[in-house]
Amino acid sequence: MAKEYWKPGNMLYPLPAVMVSCQRPQERPNIITVAWAGTICSSPAMLSISVRKERYSYGIIKQTGVFVVNLATRELARALDYCGVRSGREVDKYQEMHLTELPSRIVSAPGIAQCPVNIECRVTEVKPLGSHDLFLAEVVSVTVDDRYMDSHGKFNLNQAGLVTYSHGTYFELGRKVGSFGYSVRKPDKKLHKKKR
Repeated sequence: MAKEYWKPGNMLYPLPAVMVSCQRPQERPNIITVAWAGTICSSPAMLSISVRKERYSYGIIKQTGVFVVNLATRELARALDYCGVRSGREVDKYQEMHLTELPSRIVSAPGIAQCPVNIECRVTEVKPLGSHDLFLAEVVSVTVDDRYMDSHGKFNLNQAGLVTYSHGTYFELGRKVGSFGYSVRKPDKKLHKKKR
């Protein structure tokens, strides 16, 4: 097997592709597409997003200290891309993409009603890194679409057709290949007997 050495670069793919909504008081809300987002802590629940300083949303988030992370589905793939390549300085992205503002419970920025999950966040720290600044944020509220709740009260988010980003391309999450802990779980004896 042959390998090539490349210069250092961001090759950690795939990544969640999300739409981050934000708003200044008395201004229209805006949406920025972010692929550099991640979970950073479970207690308290925290996440991070990385945003370039020249982006229109950067100033809004820095000033207000709040934003909403909205998970995207295959039906929202066009809007997801559009919100990443057009500037909110020039267009109303909610209007252009026929998206509906979802009032948030705690933060001042709205979410996106068409998204299956809306994560309200309050910025706790901004870390300048270079090309991007890292916004560390505490999750203060979460809204979920009850279409993905089953009769047992389980939230089946993986049925929503979530979108990821990998090396310039969007993908819908695909076939399940395992679940957490399956590599060390004891086999189900009943299932094993049936297979024999």
